[in-house]
Amino acid sequence: MQYLAATVSRIGDRKTNQDRIAIFNKEDTVLLLLGDGLGGRPGGEFAAQTLLDITRKIFDQQTIPIKRPMAFLQKVLETAHKTIVEGGTKQNPPINPGSTAVLCLIQQGHAWWNHVGDSRLYLFRAGQMVERTQDHSVVENMLAGGQLDSEDFSGHPLRNVVTRCLGMTKNPPAITLSQKTPLKAGDIMLLCSDGFWEPLGEKSMGMKLFDGRLQDALDDMAKQAENIKAPQSDNVSAIAMQIMSLTLRTHSVAAKKKAPHSNISKPGNHARKG
Repeated sequence: MQYLAATVSRIGDRKTNQDRIAIFNKEDTVLLLLGDGLGGRPGGEFAAQTLLDITRKIFDQQTIPIKRPMAFLQKVLETAHKTIVEGGTKQNPPINPGSTAVLCLIQQGHAWWNHVGDSRLYLFRAGQMVERTQDHSVVENMLAGGQLDSEDFSGHPLRNVVTRCLGMTKNPPAITLSQKTPLKAGDIMLLCSDGFWEPLGEKSMGMKLFDGRLQDALDDMAKQAENIKAPQSDNVSAIAMQIMSLTLRTHSVAAKKKAPHSNISKPGNHARKG
């Protein structure tokens, strides 16, 4: 498999960057990761970094190609959740950290992904969105239930309240997994935090990604998202990967890490971000 990859992570108007991004590859298998630490209580950055560390450890242990992709993805997030919770209790004083997560495994011409929270995965084909994860958030539930119009989303006071995340509760969250999805040459996978996707329209994102150099497109969109939300911009992070060929093999992969992000927790099963 031959591909191009690009990453971006900007701090926005926050004091720290609690986002984490990574691209792991072994032979012709690639794993993309994005986590957006929940702020408002200590530990958002710890939670997102723990997600990255656990993912790297488990991926490094795998035989390639991974025989059970969905089970692998599930194991990564469940292990990360447990480690985040246990790590929080060992702090002095104890903390209750949390993070969103989205993972995408690509091998043998197919993709599998899972997620929890409101960080998103998009699959764009010829500039058009063909797949998008559904947020685990209050406003996404309101949209699905017909209680909210899409035009009212960005200004809604509950837009940053997530209903599921890694950490924060003892029991692991319900994790949404995709089906095995065939890829085509030219497809672009985009993983991004809400600080990236919320200010930008899906149509404009798709057009921009296919217009020129991939890294330039990602950088320009991150700056645009940051400027639109200034002076209250969240951390802005994204990974883009374009499939150039499903048969050729390359070892040229871009970047590993991502920048920070801030959030506010809310009592109960919801956590407010940003």
